[in-house]
Amino acid sequence: MEKTLRISDHDDFFSRRCVWVNGPVIVGAGPSGLAVGACLKEQGVPFVVLERAECIASLWQKRTYDRLKLHLPKQFCQLPKMPFPEAFPEYPTKKQFIEYLESYAKRFEVNPRFNECVQSAKYDETCGLWRVRTVSTNAAAGAHSEVEYICRWLVVATGENAERVVPDIEGLGAFGGNVMHACEYKSGETFRGKRVLVVGCGNSGMEVSLDLCNHNATPAMVVRSSVHVLPREVFRKSIFELATLMLKWLPLWLVDKLMLILAWLVLGDIEKYGLKRPSMGPLKLKNTQGKTPVLDIGALEKIRSGDIKVVPGIKRFFPDSVELVNGEKLDIDSVVLATGYRSNVPFWLKESQFFCKNGFPKASFPNGWKGKAGLYAVGFSRRGLSGASLDATRIAQDIGKVWKEETVQKPKTTACHRRCISQF
Repeated sequence: MEKTLRISDHDDFFSRRCVWVNGPVIVGAGPSGLAVGACLKEQGVPFVVLERAECIASLWQKRTYDRLKLHLPKQFCQLPKMPFPEAFPEYPTKKQFIEYLESYAKRFEVNPRFNECVQSAKYDETCGLWRVRTVSTNAAAGAHSEVEYICRWLVVATGENAERVVPDIEGLGAFGGNVMHACEYKSGETFRGKRVLVVGCGNSGMEVSLDLCNHNATPAMVVRSSVHVLPREVFRKSIFELATLMLKWLPLWLVDKLMLILAWLVLGDIEKYGLKRPSMGPLKLKNTQGKTPVLDIGALEKIRSGDIKVVPGIKRFFPDSVELVNGEKLDIDSVVLATGYRSNVPFWLKESQFFCKNGFPKASFPNGWKGKAGLYAVGFSRRGLSGASLDATRIAQDIGKVWKEETVQKPKTTACHRRCISQF
């Protein structure tokens, strides 16, 4: 049976155009993929970046709301080897961040192959190489083609937020109003005068609710579980910056306690508004479960004033209303699902040693960047852009070291069949 499968794989190999990549294949052209490419460029290592969309950073360009700004100061969000322009504000806007990424890609000559959707990637133990199969779409010509990239190293840079999460809630399909995920939400302008149920109370849920208020809509925000809400700044300093400084001298549990004391001094008691805090501290919760604390930029004031109504979990939807778990019914016109995202790695990476079923590396930070057989991961550390930058630097150094050791040797020749092998 094994021999039969091998023959089948061999035939399948020659049924599509194959491309030999003289270096790593990077899957994903978001900030993480761009950072790896830039660091590899500095190491003199060639690479290919595959991106399923038609642009870099498609999450930022296509799936974020208009008012979005970086939640952390720019010095904590810059990619390796290129700071933000000095003229940019401390918290760059969505547009400014996209401009920065485009300039970054141009400076380091990172030129992704767009509209290349990876279908599968698996390690071929027979030849000791990765086989990455893609479907390429030419939108202008309406043509589709399959390509298989053959490489020694594979860098997974699709990130923590590759696919939207849409919960299965009773009656949602029968609801007669507009239902959208937060990734489709752009502005509250289209919701003026509407009653909108925002499902989720993370940073997106809070900011969407605030934006709806600012456009004279009436939002109700579903808070099903506990949540940490922190002030974005304390004493005109980013609370993240203060935490980073404190962690240099104090243990994490003590920093967590100090952050909660500061939050209470600035924000007061938020539990009386229906926002119950978790028993675990905000930093420990982020490091162990990946749950990011909400950085308040004005939503809490609207909650205090009653402009944003906090409601418990949902029991079921009706055509023009929703019933909550406490029995209360609300008449609503629209629903925005601020229910987050997930990794899509398990759907295409045929590997089970390095990644968990949830699409994150099994090893925790700082050891989740390198697997076996030339497999790497960037942007899965749950530490934002600074964590991705650290991963990218380590990956490039690791690959670059091997590359430099082997470039002095005579290059190997690769046999090819028909027109099978192109080369990068």
